[in-house]
Amino acid sequence: MPLSVTTWNINSVRLRADQVIRHIEACNPDIVCLQETKCPDEQFPSSVFRQRGYGHIAVNGQKGYHGVAILSRIPFVRTDVKAFCGQNDCRHISVRLPSQCADLEIHNFYVPAGGDVPDPELNPKFRHKLDFLGEMLAWTDADQPARRNSILVGDLNVAPYVTDVWNHKALLNVVSHTPIETEALENIRATAGFVDAVRKLAPEPEKIFTWWSYRSKDHTVNDRGRRLDHIWLSPGVAAGLEDFVISRDARSWERPSDHVPVTVRLNLEAVQQAAA
Repeated sequence: MPLSVTTWNINSVRLRADQVIRHIEACNPDIVCLQETKCPDEQFPSSVFRQRGYGHIAVNGQKGYHGVAILSRIPFVRTDVKAFCGQNDCRHISVRLPSQCADLEIHNFYVPAGGDVPDPELNPKFRHKLDFLGEMLAWTDADQPARRNSILVGDLNVAPYVTDVWNHKALLNVVSHTPIETEALENIRATAGFVDAVRKLAPEPEKIFTWWSYRSKDHTVNDRGRRLDHIWLSPGVAAGLEDFVISRDARSWERPSDHVPVTVRLNLEAVQQAAA
């Protein structure tokens, strides 16, 4: 049984619901994980997605800021949300799929961006980001999701590798690629035992980007991107990894998000066999 999962920072789901539909029609994912939905739960445009076959929807949202959601063609056995840093700012939601889908857990994260100044003493937003990453590490250590069949996706707001940014040296002191952030994110992934799905199939030195700033007049000319959006797989799930797609064309749509969808395709039979 194949399974495809998309992650996408949509930057307002009500403003760009039509773009989610456009991606669905082009890529046909079974599950869509959205970040920065900027929408309270009661105003989430669920009916639009249910009409396209996504009858199972989990949301954790708030007015105007943050927010995460999971759209699925497959029913959920369980949903859960976690609060980090003592703030209920809607940055996580998880679901568990039924046994025919390998009891798969999906964790959808929106890590704080961190502001512009990479100094936690001067910039509370950067301190919040570092604290959030620290609590993610503690959570993975305590809950050990990678020891189960699990996927961690989201806008993690860190480009960890040299070829995850357009110019490594130029961005070493720019939030999202500073050494303290990249080391923190890699420590979470490696300590937990997750596999970076995209880099498993497209290892360095291939440059891969999922985000281009709105400040760039034409991102297609200078291609000054960063890979901020990630899909991590537990080792058993990584055994079923077949392919990934980064839908770069979405960045050129009318009134686009500054992020583009990232989709992985899995072979669930291989995942089940790895667990046997």
